[in-house]
Amino acid sequence: MLAISEPAVRASFVNCTQGEAKRLAIPNDLDLRPWADLDFLGWRDPAATQRAYLVAETDGGLVGVALRVAAQQTGRARRSMCSLCLTTHTGDGVALMSARKAGPGGRQGNSVGAYICSDLGCSLYLRGKKDAGRRIDETITLDEKIERTTGHLAAFLRRVTE
Repeated sequence: MLAISEPAVRASFVNCTQGEAKRLAIPNDLDLRPWADLDFLGWRDPAATQRAYLVAETDGGLVGVALRVAAQQTGRARRSMCSLCLTTHTGDGVALMSARKAGPGGRQGNSVGAYICSDLGCSLYLRGKKDAGRRIDETITLDEKIERTTGHLAAFLRRVTE
């Protein structure tokens, strides 16, 4: 992914108002992000842990979505899998994140959801830059894993924007 600026991030959001996009918490370290290793920019709002944001490059340009993170269930540790990168985590490493649909569907209260790495670090897990514990052995190459992940992400974004 190419580095993106704060104004470009704010302008990319498709499922919130311009005022909401202007007020959302953008990471202060955009210039320090490992852009070459990222397939999308994702972050959690440090002031509101139930909010997360994701910005990805698509054929139509940058698409940003505001996400709501479901409350984690407490209790015994369980193993969960991210629906984007297929990384498995123990405990609360995966969260259900829902995005209000863009346009009329969103104004009617419609949303779509996916189980995603809680820290939105999918790209780094794929490349072995972050460790989620035990890894599933796969016979496909890193490029194929990246292609699979970006395909899952594109499908999620299509569901938000259609």
